[in-house]
Amino acid sequence: MTPPRPPPVPRIGFVSLGCPKALVDSERILTQLRAEGYEVSPTYEGADLVVVNTCGFIDAAVEESLDAIGEALDRNGRVVVTGCLGARREAILERHPKVLGVTGPQAYQDVMAAVHAHVPKPHDPFMDLVPAQGVRLTPRHYAYLKVSEGCDHRCSFCIIPSLRGDLASRPIGDVMQEASRLVKAGVKELLVISQDTSAYGADLRYRLDLWEGRPLKTRFLDLARALGDLGAWVRLHYVYPYPHVDEVLPLMAAGRVLPYLDVPFQHASPRILKLMRRPAHAEDTLARIGRWRDTCPDLVIRSTFIVGFPGETEADFETLLDWLEEARLDRVGCFTYSPVAGAAANALPDPVPAAVAEERQARFMEAAARISAARLAAKVGTTLRVLVDSVGPEGAVARSTGDAPEIDGVVRIDEPGRCQPGDFLDVVVTGSDAYDLSAQRCV
Repeated sequence: MTPPRPPPVPRIGFVSLGCPKALVDSERILTQLRAEGYEVSPTYEGADLVVVNTCGFIDAAVEESLDAIGEALDRNGRVVVTGCLGARREAILERHPKVLGVTGPQAYQDVMAAVHAHVPKPHDPFMDLVPAQGVRLTPRHYAYLKVSEGCDHRCSFCIIPSLRGDLASRPIGDVMQEASRLVKAGVKELLVISQDTSAYGADLRYRLDLWEGRPLKTRFLDLARALGDLGAWVRLHYVYPYPHVDEVLPLMAAGRVLPYLDVPFQHASPRILKLMRRPAHAEDTLARIGRWRDTCPDLVIRSTFIVGFPGETEADFETLLDWLEEARLDRVGCFTYSPVAGAAANALPDPVPAAVAEERQARFMEAAARISAARLAAKVGTTLRVLVDSVGPEGAVARSTGDAPEIDGVVRIDEPGRCQPGDFLDVVVTGSDAYDLSAQRCV
């Protein structure tokens, strides 16, 4: 007698949009799906249901998310929406009333409940189908490590607190357990992210926690120090220029943490920073950058800026350009101001015409590219430790300690020899341009 065929394994399609913090949310949902025995479909057509993790920060991201939902509906028909745009349920349902469910950001259990309601979970899934590090959307040699949710700041151009709530830090024992598991699974680089990594633990009053029997305070310095003990590269993103950040610079100088800080300065004009309601807007950031570089001369600083903010005058913009020339930042991004539904900045007077904002953006990026080119040219002839991201017929593409994946430059190695993604190599820098380096492998 032929045994009955087992029922087909349900398959879930997944679309992940937005920033690295949203990517971590996607990884958590995918890990839970796999833990319950679902398979992940690489196509719309092969899926029993599609989950779309949305972004809702600026108008362009909202439109991209709504278009992605529409595409999933057209090609599959059964769609559950989650993520930041999910906090604006009415906007989604107005455009796409046929979605099966809408949940907000970080609503992992709500997403799973919606999936269960329309695609019942398989019977007795085997937990060993899930790798120890969970399901990840990044290459196996690096991973994002989210240490908190939400934000306590009320920047006038931002609606993140209304989407994701106030700061909610993870206990440091939980963070270290995840980080240790990732490193043991082969991750070579941990990218620490949150809305404000430097505020980590403030909401918990820096509560004492345990990891492997070791007492640790849930705070920025203790986290950086403990992560530095794991043997992987540790890269710190979204750090504000608070005085206590100075305490981490000796760890960078000692090689415990990468000499890299991602600091979202956003502007330099005190008047505009005040209109933006930026935290630490009264800090003397140039002096702080100088102290950081005195402690750690190899420090690489990346940042993002907004031009064309309501009320920004030519004098304010010139202040920003002068600040940039003195700060000599290594990696810089610049965006023109974009109104966000629900943001307080929408009510500010004196909007800047789009053509003026775009012209300022071009001038800013021209100056930033010139500074970057000069700083990279100074590296020619030096020896760097790099992490290989890809290998192909034309050589290897790697990153130095000063390069975050996807957003910064790369190091191109013409004849890398035998190597593979995730390998560390020592190289000599042979050339540079505005953003990237070329190098040869050390013999």
